[in-house]
Amino acid sequence: MKARTMPLLDADSVAVAAVTYNRPQDLAVLLGALGSQSQTIVRISVVDSGTQPASDVLENARPGLAAAGTELDVIRSEANLGGAGGFSLAILHALASGAQWVWIMDDDARPEDPDCLSVLLSEARARSLPVVLPIVASPEDERRLSFGFRLDGRLEFSRNAVERKGFLPDVGHFFNGALVHRDVFFRVGLPDLKLFIRGDETDFMLRLRRADIPFGTVSTTALRHPTGWSEVRPVLGERWHVLVPDTAMKREAFFRNRGYLIRRHRRLKSFVADAVGYPVHFARTRDLAGLREWSRPFLDGLRGRGFSAPEAAPAAQPGQAAPRSAAGGAAPAPTPHTGD
Repeated sequence: MKARTMPLLDADSVAVAAVTYNRPQDLAVLLGALGSQSQTIVRISVVDSGTQPASDVLENARPGLAAAGTELDVIRSEANLGGAGGFSLAILHALASGAQWVWIMDDDARPEDPDCLSVLLSEARARSLPVVLPIVASPEDERRLSFGFRLDGRLEFSRNAVERKGFLPDVGHFFNGALVHRDVFFRVGLPDLKLFIRGDETDFMLRLRRADIPFGTVSTTALRHPTGWSEVRPVLGERWHVLVPDTAMKREAFFRNRGYLIRRHRRLKSFVADAVGYPVHFARTRDLAGLREWSRPFLDGLRGRGFSAPEAAPAAQPGQAAPRSAAGGAAPAPTPHTGD
């Protein structure tokens, strides 16, 4: 039986998939920047899982977006889905609009200028690419990148150095401004829910590579997003580093997911880099507790274990900020170690 097809919009039609959690001011800035894009956005699908729903911000933005030809689709989630689950839900709603492209956004990001989307679409057409990404620049210093690229064997955060390279094939920082053609999701699927945060974006990129789907970063347009500089720990100068997230919850998820992605995608080079790099770092800093904190979830991930649904976060009291996860969800309790 032949599957029933739905009418799709024109080839350049774009819908945004965004997640938000208790960041009303950041969300307002993002919605304003999206409404100012020179390329029309047909729909913005926002998954809001905050303990303090962003209803006022969303409703205030609706008239301006409507005037720009953009429908605002708000999906309220009472469950803590993390970044992976939040993006998956938002992407499905964006796809349901009939748009050909999905532009993926976190709530604390924003396009740097009104032509960001137009430039990405033009590059995708010119290079026949189903996935393109912008560079991600620091909100405080536009000449520094929030997330670096490995160039000539070193991690480079200079925007000028990256721009000189032009287009960067087969690499990018998902999910900060990735523009993805709808067909891609039917080939590689959605972000993996069990990864929750800190790893779902890397897994998606690796699935693109495995499926031989070409993609790359366009260095002539940018998003602004808070930096990850504080997480970088040098092991061998600028040529070898490890990442240590700044909260226990993020470290638990990141180390576990690193191990799991090594197992899932058979990343021998990453295994050697982590299995040597982290012990060297923690030995150099004389941080035995840090070594233990890394090794347990990392080994769990290598075994494909340590995953569980997060506990529900307590509701915030009036005037009190709710716990914050790294991306799109309330902070979960650390994953319990089963010992098996």
